[in-house]
Amino acid sequence: MIYDELVGIVGARHVAQAPEVLEAYSKDMSFSHPVMPDCVVRPRNARDVQKIVQLACETRTPLTPVSSGSPHFRGDTVPEAGGAVVIDLSGMKKIIRVDRPNRVAMCEPGVTFAELIAATDAEGLRLNAPLAPRQSKSVVGSLLEREPVLIPRYHWDISDPLACVEIVFGTGDVFRTGSAAGPGTIEEQWRAGSAQRASSGPSQASFHRIIQGAQGTMGVVTWASVACEVRPRIEESFLVGSRDLERMTELLHWLVKLRLVNECLLLNRANVAALLAEKWPDSCLEAKESLPPWVLLFCTAGYDYLPEERLDYQIKDIRDVCRRVGVDPVPVLSGIPASLFLDVVRRPSAEPYWKLRERGGCHDIFFLTVYDKLPGLMELMAGLAGDAGYAATEMGVYLQPIVQGTSCHCEFNIYYDLRDAVESERVRELDRKAMGKLAAAGAFFSRPYGESARTMMNRDAATARALTKIKAVFDPNNIMNPGKLCF
Repeated sequence: MIYDELVGIVGARHVAQAPEVLEAYSKDMSFSHPVMPDCVVRPRNARDVQKIVQLACETRTPLTPVSSGSPHFRGDTVPEAGGAVVIDLSGMKKIIRVDRPNRVAMCEPGVTFAELIAATDAEGLRLNAPLAPRQSKSVVGSLLEREPVLIPRYHWDISDPLACVEIVFGTGDVFRTGSAAGPGTIEEQWRAGSAQRASSGPSQASFHRIIQGAQGTMGVVTWASVACEVRPRIEESFLVGSRDLERMTELLHWLVKLRLVNECLLLNRANVAALLAEKWPDSCLEAKESLPPWVLLFCTAGYDYLPEERLDYQIKDIRDVCRRVGVDPVPVLSGIPASLFLDVVRRPSAEPYWKLRERGGCHDIFFLTVYDKLPGLMELMAGLAGDAGYAATEMGVYLQPIVQGTSCHCEFNIYYDLRDAVESERVRELDRKAMGKLAAAGAFFSRPYGESARTMMNRDAATARALTKIKAVFDPNNIMNPGKLCF
């Protein structure tokens, strides 16, 4: 036990051993097996983080990094090994820089979306953020998890919008990726005009790809820079409703391919209702059942130069595309204003978190695919849900074009009563069956968690061997979140 040494690094106020605290970190809302950590340490800065990792290396103490506040959903913040120390980074809340000319922001791992959105708004910038993140969600945590973002036209690579990071690897060494690698300190780079925006590097390597999706198994990130975009001067949003999924995905394809839209996402009726539960006007309450099965939300915008002219021609082109597909874009659908819905999806969720409003619990099954495979995967998932005794109509679906619309993030949100042991086990069994069958049908699970991670890794022995070799370089003592992924 290294309690005394941790106190010597961060002070007694920042090390917790109270049973109720340890209990809270021993589990989350996933189906991961609960494991009680020995203590929770809360570093104040990057130097504290390095000292903690070096101490863990010397004593072979497992470390589980956490940056977001509760609730947690995926099991990656629950220790797998006994005697672990949770390193909670949520108190590192410094917004280091917001650089308007270079459209980049830099922050520590405890900074939430609400906090960074406020800082970037003040500089005329905006984040390419995920769908209505929870209030406690860490921006850095989201970037490292490669969560899908709402604006595919600015999503050039699967790692976007992450730019550079500073990481303390499992060896205790501090390393900076991308253009932040050097030469010189970050402050010296600023004076020389560098902005820490380029993600590749040092040299021709892309070290950020090793860190993303690693679930804390390589090291601890102490800050990250994120690429931002200029905030529009004017914008107009639309909704399209339909029963025909293939027609909606065809529209998605053309809107993104022709670069006519910014935010662009497709949801089923259940998820629209969950997202709007807090802001739905009284006059729209009865409209819930009148919603079409699929609702597409998109936004087009004008910027500093000729904004009205830009908006005008884009709306004309959008209407032409919609006519060819056979749908009608409207500013209000079933009593729901598109502008209201846009504000809901691009801002952090009001409390309670939107995925918990329906039943108190939610389990997500998500993967990447292409549009052509979506109908078959939807049908397969609906059948699996029915076999498990779960009504497919009660399941949320979120489809998000990514990487310039070349592929699609598909997410099933399974709402259930967390207090009902029978229902919880039914959802867990559905997850077990669905992962393998969806993968066999063409779904690519790029971010598997918990039991699913081991299932997916076992399907690709070559990748597992390569990751094990990389792990041996950056965390030779296997102290960083051991037991996750294939480690």
